[in-house]
Amino acid sequence: MIAFYGLIVISRNFKRNKFLNTFNNKVTNKDLPILDILVAARDEENVIERLVERLFNLEYPSNKLNIYIIDDGSSDKTPLILDRLSRQFENLKVVSRSPNAGGGKSGALNYALKFTHGEWILVLDADAQLKKDSLIRLFSFVEEGDWPSVQLRKSVTNVSKNFLTSCQSMEMAMDAIFQYGRLSVCGVSELRGNGQLIKKDTLLACGSFNEDTVTDDLDLSLRLLLSNSRIGILWDPPVMEEAVENLNALLSQRQRWAEGGLQRFFDYGDQLFTNKIDFLKKFDLTYFFILQYALPIISIFDLVLSIALLDSPIYWPISFTAFILSGIAFWYGSSCKSEVPVLQKRNFFMIFLSVFYLSHWFIVIPWVTVKMSIFPKKILWRKTLHTGV
Repeated sequence: MIAFYGLIVISRNFKRNKFLNTFNNKVTNKDLPILDILVAARDEENVIERLVERLFNLEYPSNKLNIYIIDDGSSDKTPLILDRLSRQFENLKVVSRSPNAGGGKSGALNYALKFTHGEWILVLDADAQLKKDSLIRLFSFVEEGDWPSVQLRKSVTNVSKNFLTSCQSMEMAMDAIFQYGRLSVCGVSELRGNGQLIKKDTLLACGSFNEDTVTDDLDLSLRLLLSNSRIGILWDPPVMEEAVENLNALLSQRQRWAEGGLQRFFDYGDQLFTNKIDFLKKFDLTYFFILQYALPIISIFDLVLSIALLDSPIYWPISFTAFILSGIAFWYGSSCKSEVPVLQKRNFFMIFLSVFYLSHWFIVIPWVTVKMSIFPKKILWRKTLHTGV
């Protein structure tokens, strides 16, 4: 069953017209909506000026584009840079919060949301990079599919920096493959924080951004699903970002993702088994919950028990199947045509290394589960260092 459903999800990518950057109708300037771009920034002096300059170089009517940068208690030169840029760019709105305002990134986004007047909200990270025509093509995709929200495929700018960045590049491509497959099979897909577009009315109807979670994107994705609101997945153009470059940063980032990913099931688990969503969506959520969260815990327990009893692990076939499915998605994701930055070229050795790289989740998930069981919930914005290189 695990292999069968996983292969169905991956195979749905073989014919995905709207997954490519081809649209039957390109939206005209007069039909483009008013767009508010939100960027929550804390200590982003390395990248914030580059971000603002590139955002104002995007192809979009200036009278329909507003950019809100939330300086969330920065202690570096970010406030000074933003003050200078606000005098240079008329449509740049700088919103400031104190360091102890609370709510993390979600709190910063909610605070800025009160000042927005547009029909759509695009959330970006401070290190985000977009192609000049990204917004036009994004709304052409929205128009064609009547999507209330869309997630751009995430890609890595520093893919050739080292082994970890190369693996993260392939991991993001793999994630997009699974995302589109799940959307095609049963209508389940998720936001990824950076490069997420959502209609403002849809966001407000779901209660805005949850300030009691460390992963606002995953939390919002589940609330959108419960309200039967679809999330489109767009392969090209991608949103580009920096991958973390060392193991400590990777593990810190993944702990946050794991904690937020698990927390949403605790918060909304009782609603997932009501009539709010259909059987196929329930099956998909259960399937990927087992693969992403339950399997690492079971596998570690199984390994420890087998060592203690000097016996073979019992559940290794399930883990092996999960790694094989990931390998297939890695292979297919890296073989797809993609716009810059170019994906890692596929070869057996790199696929093997990338699958091995995924084993870090078998350490992170059990550790986070134990930590969440023992320690009280604490919301901290553990920001990722952006170098601007």
